[in-house]
Amino acid sequence: MSEQQGPRLLSGGNPQIPKGEGDGPVQDYIAAMPGWKSELGARLDALIMESVPEAHKAVKWNQPFYGMTGDGWFTAFRCYTRYVQLQFFRGTSLDPEPPKASKHPEVRYLDIYEDDDVDEARLRSWFQQAAQLPGEKI
Repeated sequence: MSEQQGPRLLSGGNPQIPKGEGDGPVQDYIAAMPGWKSELGARLDALIMESVPEAHKAVKWNQPFYGMTGDGWFTAFRCYTRYVQLQFFRGTSLDPEPPKASKHPEVRYLDIYEDDDVDEARLRSWFQQAAQLPGEKI
């Protein structure tokens, strides 16, 4: 019996993980993130859960989502070739707004590259703010 090599990486190196609710699928996604991105994914997961301990998790569309039970999703992240993109569904309501706009009017992104100095205090603030806004029903 041959050993499975793990999840297939989609374009940009994003892991293909079956959708599922809870921490298990999210941890599978993080473990499959290539190279330095896996460590960043683990740190983002920890920051989100430290900031919003009551958040629930799921993997949908090959990316981890975080939300409040019964109120939809407030953030998600995914791998691209050179960065990990953090998505805030109500980003225009955060103070300060995350820097990258989206084609969706309220969504804002933060792209994190390998050598970036991540401002964890700002991320915690954004996660806490985002969790208090109406979530995105996806």
